[in-house]
Amino acid sequence: MTLVSNDPNWWPLLYFYRFYSYFIAASSTVVIYDWVLTFGQEFELVLRQRWSRTILGLTQWWMIFIVNVMLGHILITRLRAMYKRSRKISIFLVGISLACIIVSGVILAISSSNVSAEELVLSGTYQCILSGNSGYPLSEPWILGIVWEFLVLCLAVWIAIKHFRELQRPSPGRDSFAMLIKTHVFYFAAHAAVSCLAIGSLLSPQISGSSSIGTEVYSGIVEISMLAQMFVMGPRLLLSVREYNANLVADSETGTNLTSIIFQEGILVSTDDGV
Repeated sequence: MTLVSNDPNWWPLLYFYRFYSYFIAASSTVVIYDWVLTFGQEFELVLRQRWSRTILGLTQWWMIFIVNVMLGHILITRLRAMYKRSRKISIFLVGISLACIIVSGVILAISSSNVSAEELVLSGTYQCILSGNSGYPLSEPWILGIVWEFLVLCLAVWIAIKHFRELQRPSPGRDSFAMLIKTHVFYFAAHAAVSCLAIGSLLSPQISGSSSIGTEVYSGIVEISMLAQMFVMGPRLLLSVREYNANLVADSETGTNLTSIIFQEGILVSTDDGV
């Protein structure tokens, strides 16, 4: 059933949606701008490789609905490499990740079954509003996600501290490990910040039930942060590894010692070649 109304009481909601759409447009512009800047890198480091090595990057780029699952796979692969192919850490990470995915999927399925959409025509503008018991349960997948990210962050920081404490002399693989740690910590910290912002918008009655300017700005920041985390920082997890290997190949032409990192079936392989 479509509701048609010219009641001025709806105007604050219309202003909120219009203001919020500006942030969506701005965040989309940032993502597209970053894609344009990094397209050269992606073409050289990813797209020109064999098709079997580009499926992950292309899928993450174009298929939005599996972005989080693919990012989880990337994080598990990189963290497993940092733990030197440890079977225990692999089983632990895969088990926790699958548990979070299954629980989140069940929660979202139950929540969506109680949600109904209603079309509104307010002062000549068309709006679609979701109604039903969908507010609080939607925060639980975010909570599971932030718990997962903090867990992986702790594991990455722990192995980094252990590695650098045990490092008594410079080793050929030191730079590669430092690169993995740097990109890991940066991505995890950003994801945790985005999750906290999203959870705050879902759980706070002052934010979820308000259409003030402050709420509009907060919601816009959440939207920009989410898109940047998924579509800007996510691909850079792949590009950082390929760029590192590409630089090592370039350095090998000058006769320096080469240590590269290769991900094959989730395994980190270090190759030391004196050129």
